[in-house]
Amino acid sequence: MKGINHQLQKLGVLAIGFIFLFAIKAGAQSILNRTVSFDVRQEKLENVLGVISNKANFYFSYSSNIIKKDSLVSLKVYNKTVKEVLDLLLKNRYSYKENTNYLIIKKETSRMTIIANQAILADKSYIISGFIIDEESGEKIKDASIYEKQQLVSTLTDDNGYFKIKLKSKYRSAEISVSKVMYEDTTVNVKPQYNQELTIAISPIEIEGIQTIISPEDYTLPDSVIIKVKTDTTVSEYTFVKKDSVKVEKTLLGRFFLSSSQQVQSLNLKKFFTERPVQVSLTPGLSSHGSMSGSVVNHFSLNVIGGYTAGTKGAEIGGVFNIDAKDVTGVQVAGIFNIVGGGVDGVQVAGVHNMALDNVIGVQVAGISNVNKHDMNGVQVGGIYNHVGDEMNGIQVGGISNYAKGKVNGMQVAGIANIANTTFRGVQVGGIFNYAKQLKGVQIGLINIADTSDGYSVGLINIIKKGYHKLAITTNEVMDANVAFKTGNSKLYSILIAGFNTNDKEKVYSFGYGFGREIKVAKWLTINPEISTQYLYLGSWDYNNSWNKFGLNINLKINKWLAIYGGPTFNALFTDQPAAIDGYKFAIPGNNYHKFDLGNDKLKSWIGWNAGISFF
Repeated sequence: MKGINHQLQKLGVLAIGFIFLFAIKAGAQSILNRTVSFDVRQEKLENVLGVISNKANFYFSYSSNIIKKDSLVSLKVYNKTVKEVLDLLLKNRYSYKENTNYLIIKKETSRMTIIANQAILADKSYIISGFIIDEESGEKIKDASIYEKQQLVSTLTDDNGYFKIKLKSKYRSAEISVSKVMYEDTTVNVKPQYNQELTIAISPIEIEGIQTIISPEDYTLPDSVIIKVKTDTTVSEYTFVKKDSVKVEKTLLGRFFLSSSQQVQSLNLKKFFTERPVQVSLTPGLSSHGSMSGSVVNHFSLNVIGGYTAGTKGAEIGGVFNIDAKDVTGVQVAGIFNIVGGGVDGVQVAGVHNMALDNVIGVQVAGISNVNKHDMNGVQVGGIYNHVGDEMNGIQVGGISNYAKGKVNGMQVAGIANIANTTFRGVQVGGIFNYAKQLKGVQIGLINIADTSDGYSVGLINIIKKGYHKLAITTNEVMDANVAFKTGNSKLYSILIAGFNTNDKEKVYSFGYGFGREIKVAKWLTINPEISTQYLYLGSWDYNNSWNKFGLNINLKINKWLAIYGGPTFNALFTDQPAAIDGYKFAIPGNNYHKFDLGNDKLKSWIGWNAGISFF
């Protein structure tokens, strides 16, 4: 009896195991092989997909632009597989990929339909003509680019999708390529030396980035009701694609000098480029490469008035202008302007203006301006203005101003202003104004400004936002009251000085400029050597009274905002004023000070003093 029970237990375990394995196998059944049954009448395709998702318990995922979700469907199926139903709904024009419990719908690889009329034998040249249509809608497509790569011949379809292109019979093979924005590129082999009429259907591309997810839980399916959609629960996922950088055809000069057909060609043929040794053009539309010039990189290019090419690897000369869609390597010279959609590795010279939309390695020289949208490694010389959109390594020389948005390592020299928008290492020389966000070099100009500074600013006014700012009130042996404004950093600060004597019988008025440096000894103690020059007004502007002094001040900080200081000074006064003027002081510094004999009656020198308080 025990043996029978033991055998029954074994059979029970085996049965449970088989049931478990069967359940796993059933659960692992392919989504496409799962069966569904439903009956829908005039329902939206999106809703029908929801029925299938719910019945077969899986998720749909597809790019939102490849399926016409609002199209109406009437369909009755019983116990058919998911694949069979989808083929009926989508008419075998899509592929399916399973990923865990997701079924991803993708459009089939682009298919091309060609309908050719009987060919007619031609002589030295032959004509290929016909229509370009949308494979899905059958609509005729305008502004599609039709071209032959070997012969560099191209045209655009008209408003009716019609094209005509002439090819040379001497070539033993020929291919007609079709390109259009938002459509798959298509190439057709044609029989050379024969006139032919073609109808070519091209497929819209599948746009990545907007994905629709349909889940089984989004739909409620009572047996007596076909579909009810919870409109607030549909999930959309968005992926943002980086926007293309600005192209040369979209610049102001590009739009002005390039025809609309050339701009359309540049959009359609953005993936096609080839090289040729030489090209000659009168204008962008009259070129030895015809309307394909914007897709050809040349080793030498001569543009009598102006030219439009894909790029240059060698030399390009334009009587008025050169426009290159991609890179220039070598030398580019134009009477008025050069515009390059890519980078420049070499030399750009223009009578008025140079522009590069990518990096420049080399030299840009222009009568008016140079503009580089990205990094610059080299030299920019502009009669008025130079611009670098990112990092600058080299030298900018501008008649009026220079600007660099990114880091600068090198030199900026301008008649009026230099601006470095981030870190500046090197030398800025501006006739009036220099600005650097983070100064790690030297500024020389009338007004110098920086947010922070670890360098030196040399000018009449030096403003470091997070630097050294002091307002000092002092007295000395020459004048009772002096005011000094000190700005810069502890390494080097400038001093604007004004003073006067309060004694009405010995009046003195003074103004001047100087430099100083703060040497930290302790948290509360600094030594400040300062040098300055001041003009002393002693009753008449007809005389030169120039007072120069070097002082060594000891600063005692009372708190963050207040300090007292004083120290000795060495002074030298040059004066050619022969006598005192009534009411003004003449004996400087005074009879109580020893004067050094310097062998010149007009030059006085002595040891003096300085004392005062400073704020901030």
